Amino acid sequence: MRATLYTGNKTFSIVERQMEKPRADEVRIKVAYTGVCGTDVHIYHGMMDKRVPIPMTIGHEMSGTVDAVGEEVSGYAVGDKVVVRPLDDRGAQPSDKGFNHICENLKFIGIDSPGSMQQYWNVPAFTLHKLKGETDLKLAALIEPLSVAVHDVRLSGLKSGETAVVIGGGPIGLLVAMVAKHAGARVIVSEVNEKRILKAKELGLNAINPTKVDFVEYVKEKTEGRRADVVFEVAGVQPALDMMTEVAGIRGRILMVAIHGQKREVDLFKFFWKELKLIGARVYEREDYERAITLITANELPFENMITDVQPLSNIQKVFENIDQNPDGMKILMDCQL
Repeated sequence: MRATLYTGNKTFSIVERQMEKPRADEVRIKVAYTGVCGTDVHIYHGMMDKRVPIPMTIGHEMSGTVDAVGEEVSGYAVGDKVVVRPLDDRGAQPSDKGFNHICENLKFIGIDSPGSMQQYWNVPAFTLHKLKGETDLKLAALIEPLSVAVHDVRLSGLKSGETAVVIGGGPIGLLVAMVAKHAGARVIVSEVNEKRILKAKELGLNAINPTKVDFVEYVKEKTEGRRADVVFEVAGVQPALDMMTEVAGIRGRILMVAIHGQKREVDLFKFFWKELKLIGARVYEREDYERAITLITANELPFENMITDVQPLSNIQKVFENIDQNPDGMKILMDCQL
């Protein structure tokens, strides 16, 4: 079987390995597609070399079919279509209060342990979610990032008829916007990249460039001065933090979706003045995965427009190099059988 290895210094190698029999509690998956995540790009750039055990196979946004089943595993059979929820919470403690998806000793599969950028992948059976037979495996590779969006919208308490502002129109931002719109919200996306603005409009979303329009005034105009009920901060830059407290209305909820690796300035006076709420949101829970699977299976939203390109796994080095040269794209999938 073919596997890829991140070897550091912006380099991937292709290796041939023997397929391993799954352990008693594992399932072996024939990986169909793996999406390239922003975290994978950070790994490629060496930003996570202190965490990732080099050399290692990375990747976690995937779809595939069951190829072999461990002797203690029930509920799965060879040929079942599946996705993996890549959270290894076996180190959870009572102090985690049952929120095992963010437990202190959480291991993220594909970062802390080998991932899906290979033809066959052995994983613990408890990470699996079964798909219906008719599910498109290309679209199913979007279930992991879509689950992030579902989790974010769920934690926001967003209600039909409310106004949601999404700051940042990258892949996660647009998925959040799609899920919010599907929930009945009026959605406005803030994005500075014109190509991503065009993509948002292709997806039926209202996207505005805040460098060309006074974004806060635009939102006020569209809401009769009420501003946003919910703000999703997905951009991860200081101007987004400055905007989120301005564009949120009285008792607005702000969802911190982006990862900020350093301390930032936030206008806390606005939290006092408007009784705002700041809500952290990280990864997803089982119910979010099941909801994402339902959305992908129904295929009522234009998920296929999120897929920018499909490349063979053997092109992995070029895929990451092209992402560096063209950061405007949405979701690139790798066909793990090619």
